[in-house]
Amino acid sequence: MELRLENLTKRYGKKEALSNFTYTFKEGIYGILGANGAGKSTMMNLITDNVKRDGGSITFDGQDILTLGDSFRDVLGYMPQQQGLYEGMTAETFLAYMSRLKRIPGKQIKSEIDRVLELTNLADAKHSKIYSFSGGMKQRVLLAQAMLGEPKVLILDEPTAGLDPRERVRLRNYIYQLSSQRVVLLATHIVSDIEAIAGDILLLKEGKLLKSGAPKELIASLPPERRPLMGYNTLEDVYLHYLGDDEDE
Repeated sequence: MELRLENLTKRYGKKEALSNFTYTFKEGIYGILGANGAGKSTMMNLITDNVKRDGGSITFDGQDILTLGDSFRDVLGYMPQQQGLYEGMTAETFLAYMSRLKRIPGKQIKSEIDRVLELTNLADAKHSKIYSFSGGMKQRVLLAQAMLGEPKVLILDEPTAGLDPRERVRLRNYIYQLSSQRVVLLATHIVSDIEAIAGDILLLKEGKLLKSGAPKELIASLPPERRPLMGYNTLEDVYLHYLGDDEDE
């Protein structure tokens, strides 16, 4: 399984939100790190074809996703950062609606809904209207719909935002279990989530891939002056060194 982005470019006016981005994703979890405006959400929106590219290509197993069309969407799960939900629906009704959009066979819909509700700790609230949910519960509904159909490519934009520590660890562990069978792209500002489960991490800055590698490799790449006299470096040190603003130091 291979998802390849080659010379991928997206412009908004004169600004390049993503500039000649090239990377090959295979089975596993990839953490996407970058400040606001670095190009993380733009990249995800291009992969899901929510916005049109200005250059480059996106292929899945050697075929352009635009050519694959519905057959690519059938293997894609996407959790957007912004909460756009039909709040008058119950969680169960919303997931049934999304199941039909994803063309899940009718006989499988109920069991599939029950599965993702259990995974996201929403089983007891499945008959409640979404407008009555807290922000964290709405986030879990978005994650549940992304998991429908056991997608081969799972794109998660800030998946644990609004969750308490116990739920965050629970979902993080489940995402980790998916990694041997799927391409999982996870963008987050919670650096510890990525450090715990990602096999490779991509550092984006101003629409360009600045650096990539396994967490240990990125930590080892820090210059001597960034290494503490006592203790050890973390991925947060990597973030601050490569993506942070050092002007005040």
